[in-house]
Amino acid sequence: MTQTVEVLSQWVPIALSNMIESGTSAGVVAKGAEIVVWRDSSGVAHAWEDRCPHRGMKMSFGFVRGDHITCLYHGWEYDQSGTCQYIPAHPEVEVPKSICVARYGVAEAGGLIWAQLPLGSSESSFAGLPAMEGVKSVYIDASDATVLAVLRKQGCADGDVANVVILERDGATMTIGIQPISSAQCALHITVPEGCAGDVRESILDWSEELRRSIEELEVVT
Repeated sequence: MTQTVEVLSQWVPIALSNMIESGTSAGVVAKGAEIVVWRDSSGVAHAWEDRCPHRGMKMSFGFVRGDHITCLYHGWEYDQSGTCQYIPAHPEVEVPKSICVARYGVAEAGGLIWAQLPLGSSESSFAGLPAMEGVKSVYIDASDATVLAVLRKQGCADGDVANVVILERDGATMTIGIQPISSAQCALHITVPEGCAGDVRESILDWSEELRRSIEELEVVT
């Protein structure tokens, strides 16, 4: 008898909100899943599978126009629902509604953009987080477990939602979203309270780079 294994969905931070401007897109990876995160002209964020259904080209290579995103390869154009609306090679053809890009659940909270993994999860509500501003995303060649262990030694505490930790530094309360990328790489999305002083931000930038170097050096030694 075949046993069905239920895969629990999870919200994962994939970018700083202030790094994805209206009319832009970026390709990210979370737990091995390739995702295009983009923001339409009205400011709404989207997180989709980073693959055009036509030839598999990355949607993150394309461009955003208004509330549509267009594949770079053959110009297939998709609306906010992920449905293809226009095929340049066949402008008179009514595009079948079955041609669409798979979407992730998406939320914005705490200065971060979140995607709900795995692909196809039933969308659930996302717990609120205080208003924060992004400082930097740091990509580290180490697992999220390794990075978390180092952060715990520095006194971080678990946040109110999964994949978030809180750390006091230089008089500011940092909220750090942890994005697992693969078994050997992760990203830290660092945010601070709105209106945080510039010198504190500079200090946090220096700290984040030192953290990355120390962890990657540790990985080389071990």
